[in-house]
Amino acid sequence: MPRRFPVDTASIATIHGAFKARRLTCRALVEGYLARIEALDQRGPAINSLVLRNPDALTIADSLDRRFAAEGPVGSLHCIPLIVKDNFETAGLQTTGGSLALEGWKPLRDATMVRQVKTAGAIVLAKSNLAEWAFTPYETVSSILPGYTKNPYALDRVTAGSSGGTAAAVAAGFGTLGLGTDTGNSIRGPSAHQALVGIRSTMGLTSRAGVIPLNASADIAGPMARRVADAVAVFDVIVHSDPDDDVTAPADARRAPRYADALKPGALKGARLAILRQAYDRPTLDAEVRVLFERAVADLRRAGATVIDSVRVDSLDAIQRRQQGGCNRFRSDLERYLAARAPNAPIRTIDDILRSRRFHPTVELRLREAAASTDVPETSPGCLSRERVRAEVRTAVTRLMDSLSLDGMIYPTWSNPPRRIGDLNTPHGDNSQLFSPTTGFPAITVPMGYTRDNRLPAGLQFFGRAYDEYRLVGYVYDYERLTRHWRPPALPAAP
Repeated sequence: MPRRFPVDTASIATIHGAFKARRLTCRALVEGYLARIEALDQRGPAINSLVLRNPDALTIADSLDRRFAAEGPVGSLHCIPLIVKDNFETAGLQTTGGSLALEGWKPLRDATMVRQVKTAGAIVLAKSNLAEWAFTPYETVSSILPGYTKNPYALDRVTAGSSGGTAAAVAAGFGTLGLGTDTGNSIRGPSAHQALVGIRSTMGLTSRAGVIPLNASADIAGPMARRVADAVAVFDVIVHSDPDDDVTAPADARRAPRYADALKPGALKGARLAILRQAYDRPTLDAEVRVLFERAVADLRRAGATVIDSVRVDSLDAIQRRQQGGCNRFRSDLERYLAARAPNAPIRTIDDILRSRRFHPTVELRLREAAASTDVPETSPGCLSRERVRAEVRTAVTRLMDSLSLDGMIYPTWSNPPRRIGDLNTPHGDNSQLFSPTTGFPAITVPMGYTRDNRLPAGLQFFGRAYDEYRLVGYVYDYERLTRHWRPPALPAAP
């Protein structure tokens, strides 16, 4: 029995190849991951990334083995074990958003994205820890799982947030890939800190239905993986219109027929890219991150891309100054979400959460600010002003790219290495909050090397026009193929 199958480095292609060659069964694969989780998540290095494991995982694996023997693979993700962030509804499995206020809640149905990957044959192997209510991009700590989630590449370092549990689990080899969410940073930031590929799609290309909201005007859900090809395999499954999420109405008309077709050598040849210094160049930019980024630019040029040294969205500051008033959507978005799940959901309001006292102390201020908010997104002057500003930024970014015939823009995903756990004082260097979330345009992060004695991962981010994922996928794949920066963390061997 192939217990030594390398689950920690396996790709979809190697897993499916082993199935086809009859060298591996779905049960053996799942057993391998479960053994690794048992040895490393709460024991040994104690990554502390998973809230729960799916008790039915082996039963599902046996069913998939029977179907494979009778009719071949169920779908493109046949028996691929996924780590799912614990703000995705998973029917029959607890879903908490990281909060004890939702402890024990088992939704009646799957989030759309979870249903999509299951239909393609994937197994939800485990639910991952997150920054509670997805509030912070900087660390992964919650009330549902005691303690911090650790970075597998350096156990004293943060995973970023809020999808840090998914990123840590995938990097540590507890699943083949994962699902995360990104409101301002939370797919791309943790992916970069853990040497993963993370895709934030164009707003409306993928569904958020069944995902606990943070800010519905910016929330995106998507894949996190050790390789571009694996992230894109999931992306091809999840890009569809969804009647349960109105923002996805254009998706079927705007999606590429097959994003995996972009995985071709030579995609960078002839590409016109530009360095978007506004996204990252600040006095606290780490010297080692700067060197890695300069090497990445040189690699892109060697691959045949034209890289313009620096571009600016000249009107950006003036546009942002036109924001009038604040907009705190969390109360409105969450309470609408919970009302739609009554009476199944155990709470209905932010006040219910506060009264329960079942939350991590670090989120109390955010909860109280939300409870005090009277913003209704459709009528709040601050929210309406924010939407006007976002539309102007979209126009300005598109105008810049059109004026220079750009195919994409690039910058380091973080300007600084992962912080030490508990450090909230040194520069975080988060470069993901502004351009992609504000415009709703796509961005993908891919590993670009390591700092601090070649130990701490850093990411390179590609940012493009609306619905331009196909082009960006080609670029990150070609860059990954040429540089091969990814390597697994140096964790103890599991049985």
